[in-house]
Amino acid sequence: MRLIDSHAHLGAEAFDADRAEVLAAARGAGVERLLVPGWDAGSSSAAVEIAADLSWIDAAVGVHPHDAARATTADWAAIEKLAVSPRVVAIGETGLDFDRMHSPPEAQLANLRRHLRLALDTGKPAVLHCRSAAGGRDAQDALIAELRVAGFGGAAAREAFGDHPPAVLHSFSGPVDYAAAALELGLAISFSGLVFRRGEESSAVVAGLVPSDRLLVETDSPYLAPPGVPRNTAGRTAPGSTPAFSGRRNSPEWVRITAGWLAERRNETADTIGDRLVAAYDETFRRGRPG
Repeated sequence: MRLIDSHAHLGAEAFDADRAEVLAAARGAGVERLLVPGWDAGSSSAAVEIAADLSWIDAAVGVHPHDAARATTADWAAIEKLAVSPRVVAIGETGLDFDRMHSPPEAQLANLRRHLRLALDTGKPAVLHCRSAAGGRDAQDALIAELRVAGFGGAAAREAFGDHPPAVLHSFSGPVDYAAAALELGLAISFSGLVFRRGEESSAVVAGLVPSDRLLVETDSPYLAPPGVPRNTAGRTAPGSTPAFSGRRNSPEWVRITAGWLAERRNETADTIGDRLVAAYDETFRRGRPG
């Protein structure tokens, strides 16, 4: 099966001891495209460095909602400078997280708005994280409202992105009507190992609704390991260091598990879904686009 991983945090400390081996395993599993997103200024710079020497890897730069309150003026200046790099194909990871609330909602909203403006200015799609507390949907509703106010789904987005998706709902989580609203705005939707967790049953319905040219899959490595990832992939660290990650460490090679789940939900063959995932990645993240 041809594969893509539209969201893998390869700059994370969990991969410091064996990043090259992880990348080789991904290639061996069939991964042809891979997006490395930043979550702050430092990790965004690292994402660009990882992508610099490997033609099949791309970078995204941004500040995660968890870090929204800590980002400085200098951090944002660094993000803006990195955003024009030809190896950067998206803006983010940004968004809203009203579940863990590591930054106040006001800081998250201000951070999101800056990213949406940068996405429109560069013509590079926003990569959006969105989580509400269990049983809630306040973050999802707020995100859709912010996208509409910013001009996504309207003339501003058409001018900036043409017929390409203006943003990606990364690691989809939420009700079906939230997905429908995002699709109406032209967004792409990416599915991760989160689909296997209790409480995420709506993802099975949404998987059948997404047009094939806006359908993506991801690992969100090193997080959200799907069923079947062996424990012996977790916690490998350099000699003398302390473990960087507890539990099962996810990595890009395991995107094939979620891709198989997508194929089943859409009643498609592995070859068909693989071809469509690669095409959708290229439709969403325009490689080599002038900054």
